[in-house]
Amino acid sequence: MSDHLPAGIEPFLAASGWGDAVVEPLPGDASFRRYFRLRRASGKTAMLMHAPPPHEDPQPFLRAAKWLDANGLRAPRILAEDAAAGLVLLEDFGEVRMREYVDAWPADETEVYRAAIDALVELHRLPAGPFLDYSLSEYMREVRLFTDWYCPTRGLYVDAAGYNTAWEKVLGELLPRQRPGVCVLRDYHAENIMLLGSLGSQGLLDFQDALNGHKAYDLVSLLQDARRDVSPELEIAMFDYYVEKTGAGPEFLADYARLGAQRNAKIVGIFVRLWKRDGKPRYLDYIPRVWALLERDLTHPALEPVAAWFDANIPAEYRSAGGGRFEV
Repeated sequence: MSDHLPAGIEPFLAASGWGDAVVEPLPGDASFRRYFRLRRASGKTAMLMHAPPPHEDPQPFLRAAKWLDANGLRAPRILAEDAAAGLVLLEDFGEVRMREYVDAWPADETEVYRAAIDALVELHRLPAGPFLDYSLSEYMREVRLFTDWYCPTRGLYVDAAGYNTAWEKVLGELLPRQRPGVCVLRDYHAENIMLLGSLGSQGLLDFQDALNGHKAYDLVSLLQDARRDVSPELEIAMFDYYVEKTGAGPEFLADYARLGAQRNAKIVGIFVRLWKRDGKPRYLDYIPRVWALLERDLTHPALEPVAAWFDANIPAEYRSAGGGRFEV
C-alpha cells in the first residue's frame, strides 16, 4: 500500500476478503470522493469508494444504492462498508461509460438513449423513496449559486431580490405536480451511466443526493447534458419517447423547461465555484454549452419572469457562448 491510499484501507480490505488485491486509483470527480479499482490475480475486480468525513458522508449513497437495488434498478451492489471511515466496497460495473460509447459508436446513440429513458420510466413507476422532498427552498438554494458565484466573478451587481422573486414564481407553479414525487437521482447523465454487457443493460452511478421530486428533473439532466452535446433532434425524440411511454400531461413540457433553466443556472454557478473555491478550472470549459441550454429554456413562456430578469441584469456579452470565457 502506498501513501496516497486512504488511511485504514488495509484492515478494511482484509476483513472484506480483498486484502490481496492490487489497488488502482481512478480519476476524481467534482467532490471530495475518491475511487479505486481493486484487481485480484484471478481477474476479479471491485470498486472502492472513499467518501471521507467530515467532507463526505457515505450513508446517503448506501441508503439510495440499497433502495434502488431492492426495487430492480441497477445500482452497484454493496460488498462491504465502514461508513464511519468513509469506505465502501462496491460491485465493479467495468469501464464502458455511456458517454464514451456513444461518442465512439454514434450509430447506436438512439438505442442507448432509449435504454436510459426506459430506466427512468421504470424508476418513475415506483413510489417515492426514503428520501427528503425536493422542496422550493432546495430549488432556490441551488439556483442562487448563479448569483452567489457567477455574477460576483463577472463583477456584476444584479437585482438578487428580483432574481429570487422570479424563480419563486416560476418554480412554485410546478410543485403541485411533483407530489407525492418520484426518486430523483439529480445527476443522471451520460458520464454516470455504465453499459453492462449490452446496450440495453445500464448501471447507475452518483445518486447519493437523491430526493423525491418531479419526473422531468432527471430527464432534463440526461437530455440537457452539461458534459456532452445532445443534438436538439435527439432531445426532442427522447422527450417524445418518454411522454409516449408515460402519458405525461400537457404541463410536462413547461415543467421540463422550468427545471432545465433551474438546473442550468445552478450548474453555471457550481462550475464557477469549482474554479474559484476548489481550484478546478477544467469545469469552465463546460459553461458555454450550459449557457446555450439555459438560453433555450428561457424562451419557453413559462420562464417569462426569469427571462426578463436575465435580460435586465446579464449583459449580452456574458450570455450564451460568451458566458464561459474566463481568464484563469
